Amino acid sequence: MIILKLLLIVGYLFGLQTPEIIIIIIFNINCRKVPIKSFRVNVFFDDSSFNLYLPKPLTMSEEQYGIDIEYAHKKAIELIPEEFFWSCIDELAPFGSDEGDMALAEFRRWRKANPTIATIECLRWTIEGVGEMDFSDYNRDMLSREKIRSQIEDEDFDDSQYIFTLDVSVIATGFGQLVDEGVIEAANKETIQIAIERQIIWAEISKDWPHASQYISNLRVLERALKAS
Repeated sequence: MIILKLLLIVGYLFGLQTPEIIIIIIFNINCRKVPIKSFRVNVFFDDSSFNLYLPKPLTMSEEQYGIDIEYAHKKAIELIPEEFFWSCIDELAPFGSDEGDMALAEFRRWRKANPTIATIECLRWTIEGVGEMDFSDYNRDMLSREKIRSQIEDEDFDDSQYIFTLDVSVIATGFGQLVDEGVIEAANKETIQIAIERQIIWAEISKDWPHASQYISNLRVLERALKAS
């Protein structure tokens, strides 16, 4: 408000009796960042005060950001009514971690640029980018419990990046389509299932992790929804 008053005073000093100011607002409500709202303000001065008139905001398109059940496809809500799925702050939820949130945003960016291309190509792009591996190598050979255990214990292997972040990115990408479009394309399901299964094994092996049980329970919900979608 102080900045607004300073702008008004400057306008007054320059002789602008009815200056028009455009105000831009950026705000975040329930994890949904609405990038731009603008409206015009007409200001009228007299000798001792000014009056501020705020008309209704101009209607502008809003760019959806983050997970928000209000904007989700009804099919996604029917398949996954569980509250955790729709959380933007629950680290054990598909979109609550930084990795899941980023993957959802990247999926939407990709989808906007490729509206007619099969989304398996987005999964390919995600796996090859995040995992630094060939898409064909993201297969059931990765699900060996002993292999995952050895990777976790290998100090030279970054399991946080190449297991957790990669799998979470795949899951968020796959379920991002369900949230926005009400469908998970059939060609994507095996890849997403592999990600879910590896995360379950990874959590089971991480015995000292106090949240493992809840995380596995959440993954079972995703597994159920994946089969039903």
